[in-house]
This record gives sequence, structure tokens and C-alpha cells, in this order.
Amino acid sequence: MSVKLSKGKSLTRPSAFKRDYYAGALMMFLGAGAAIEGKGYGIGTLTRMGPGFFPVALGIILIFIGILIAGSAYASSEPDKESFLPAKPEWFAWACIVASPIFFIALGEYAGLLPATFACVFVAALGDRETTVKQAAILAAGISTSGILLFSYVLKIPFPIVRGLWL
Repeated sequence: MSVKLSKGKSLTRPSAFKRDYYAGALMMFLGAGAAIEGKGYGIGTLTRMGPGFFPVALGIILIFIGILIAGSAYASSEPDKESFLPAKPEWFAWACIVASPIFFIALGEYAGLLPATFACVFVAALGDRETTVKQAAILAAGISTSGILLFSYVLKIPFPIVRGLWL
């Protein structure tokens, strides 16, 4: 679609299939869902916030961000040259990212915070084809140590570090 301007110039409108339109619509959809669901909990006032205040505020912010994303796609004069899906999908990386929280849930329930965090980070790090097993293990050890210090000792979350042992 093209809009004619003075002196023969034309302004080409962006394609309706730009990825930013989808991203903006998704943000607006999630924001509207959060705002509608949060209203059911009671918003309260600014001085006495109810349990629904934060979801409603976050939903409104997400709607605004979605409008900005979609608006920037509309204002852009460059066509979206990239395909919506990558030319060569990274199936192993996607599998690692999906498996990572599954490992955390399963191991958190049966083994504790340390093994769950380590496995979650280790598997997710292996999704990057440039990461070696040694680098993934070092990253997982560092994140696990930080997580245990933060959640077990600073925040005192009652989650056993290792099941059977309360360290």
C-alpha cells in the first residue's frame, strides 16, 4: 500500500506482517489479561493498595508498551525483510530452553534447591552452541551458589538445599 505525497513522492506503509505488530499485540493481550484478572482482587487506593493493584498497574504498563511497539512498527518505513521463523531452526537450543524449567521443577521437588538450580542453568547454557560443557558447569555452579546464598540465607525461603539435608 502506498500513499502519494506532493511532487510524485510516495510513502510506503509497512507490511501488515511485521513481527513488531505481533509483539505489540501480544504485549497488549497479556496486559489486558493481567488488568482484567487483577480487577477481581480489589485494587484499593494508593495509600492502601489491595492485592489487585500491582497486576492492574502492570497490565496497564504492558498495554502501553505494546502500543509503543506496534506504533514503532507502523512508523517504520523499512519493510520487514526477515522471515517470521528462522531459516535454520535451532532445535537443540529450543529443547534445552524448554527442558530447563522442567528439570528445575522435577529436581526441586525431589532433590532440593542446589541440584535443581544447577541442572536448570546447566541445561539452559548447553543450548548455546558455542558453550562448552566446562563453561556450562562453571556458570551453573556460580548461579547455584548465588541462588543458595540469596534464597536460603538472605531471604530464608524454606526450601531445602538438598532434600534430606537442611544445610
